[in-house]
Amino acid sequence: MRALSGRINPHTMEAFLISTSVVALAEMGDKTQLLSLVLAARFRKPWPIVAGIFVATLVNHALAGAVGAWITSYLGENAMRWILGLSFIAMAIWMLIPDKLDEDEVSGHSRWGVFGTTLVAFFLAEMGDKTQIATVMLAAKYNAYLWVVAGTTLGMMLANAPVVWLGDKLVKRVPIRLVHVVSAVIFLVLGVLALFLPGTGVLA
Repeated sequence: MRALSGRINPHTMEAFLISTSVVALAEMGDKTQLLSLVLAARFRKPWPIVAGIFVATLVNHALAGAVGAWITSYLGENAMRWILGLSFIAMAIWMLIPDKLDEDEVSGHSRWGVFGTTLVAFFLAEMGDKTQIATVMLAAKYNAYLWVVAGTTLGMMLANAPVVWLGDKLVKRVPIRLVHVVSAVIFLVLGVLALFLPGTGVLA
């Protein structure tokens, strides 16, 4: 299986780069990025927060990527083409809907220390979130499990780690609406390519 191969080729590099960039963009202004801001403001201990985000993301996206790989192995190419195409288009629409955060997601786990609170709160917040669903779809699209999980995890860290140190000063400088529109366009393009140009990476 190509996902387990250590050889770097254009397909796996594309999977890694697309996964990194798409998730980094999708995460801007997302619920889990807002959670990073809340955690940083509450605890003011960036290193255990960043460590908790990394571990939670890695575990969550490893599971999501496994689901994507499993879907690929059980569905035919034509069915996968339609599911991925329509899912990416739905994700493009979802990207234009602002996220909100319930701060109870943090307070309910604060007794477990900074790292434990971050780990549990971030893992639970990521369940069913845009970036988790994107990881499932990207893993199914590229059939390159390790590269997709590595890319989506890196994308999450690129979006969230700076926020932990710089706080809302960084977020306020980023045109979140524009970023979401760019992300939506990328997902839309991926959906159209999956539907009408099945040879462009899907199940390749």
